[in-house]
Amino acid sequence: MPAYQLAQINIALARDDMASDLMSGFVSRLNEINALAEHAPGFVWRLQSEAGDATSIQVFDDPLMLVNLSVWDDVPALQHFVYKSMHIELVRDRDAWFNKLKSAHQALWWVPHGHRPSTEEARQALTHLQAHGPTPAAFTFAKPFPPPAA
Repeated sequence: MPAYQLAQINIALARDDMASDLMSGFVSRLNEINALAEHAPGFVWRLQSEAGDATSIQVFDDPLMLVNLSVWDDVPALQHFVYKSMHIELVRDRDAWFNKLKSAHQALWWVPHGHRPSTEEARQALTHLQAHGPTPAAFTFAKPFPPPAA
């Protein structure tokens, strides 16, 4: 069993409230995409409310800032889910639902096997990446770092 697993946070600034007509195309796909993630090879865990998604979990001051937090076996497993599964359809359509962010919107970092990162830990990883760029503490798909030596 590996000593570390990959945690990831990504944020998105919704163009409107989740109950709006504008966001209905995104909201209508949440259950499908969450189920796809949960059955993807390498998936470990994801943040969710009792409703089964994370859209109601507020981590940032702006209530329209959505957060996705999950844990995966490794970078290739997450990368495959994001870019090689039906999830890519949401990535392609994101401009219809989300405003562009000027700073990094996703951070990856290694956590001890079995650890479930808190939203505050995830927020700190994203803030670290935004302030320092990719480092072993928080990195990107474009510049990944290996897990710490066991």
